[in-house]
Amino acid sequence: MDFILTGLLNALALLTGGDSATWSAVFATIKVSTISMLLSLILGLPCGFCLGYFNFRAKRALRTLLDTLLALPTVFIGLLVYAIISSQGPLGNCNLLFTLWGIAIGQSILAFPIIAALTASTVESIDPQLELTLISLGAGKKDIILTSLWEVRYGILAAAVTAYGRVMTEVGISMMVGGNIKWHTRTITTAIALETGKGMFANGIALGLVLVTIAFGVNLSLAFLRKK
Repeated sequence: MDFILTGLLNALALLTGGDSATWSAVFATIKVSTISMLLSLILGLPCGFCLGYFNFRAKRALRTLLDTLLALPTVFIGLLVYAIISSQGPLGNCNLLFTLWGIAIGQSILAFPIIAALTASTVESIDPQLELTLISLGAGKKDIILTSLWEVRYGILAAAVTAYGRVMTEVGISMMVGGNIKWHTRTITTAIALETGKGMFANGIALGLVLVTIAFGVNLSLAFLRKK
């Protein structure tokens, strides 16, 4: 029990003292997760809305595929992205391997099905009478879609938060595609795995505290937006 308390005290000292290696991993994590979330939201929200709002022949097959992608292991995504952006892959000339952008691509693939599937489920829960009411009031197709989006805004926010939590805590993609390079591509999760394996328990706790704080801040922001 003493070593846990000692590790916690040392972790607080590292954070308050501005340990450069610790904060480098924090900033790398924030940067790569922000990029990946922007990419996945740009692609996932329209796909999820169309899948949940419109009816077409291949809808059930696409939903099944999307639900299957939710269970993709991060190491498999890392292997796939590694093969694509490595020197022998189709995007080898882009020099994305062992960069934050390479990690962001992999994390976007991880977050995309989460956002799309949860958005589709949320849109499907819209009251069917809403569209009829809006049509009777003279609303056009654009107004109907925008109003429908507004009605499910909390569900979409919840989907984004869920995806963000998965992105922030993944290890496989960051390790395989980023290479866990200190000062460059080392993220919070890969740093925790490395430092704990080396016996640097305080460093692992310090990074874990930052990770929990970020997660708490995101969920607190969601609760605030719901209240407003």
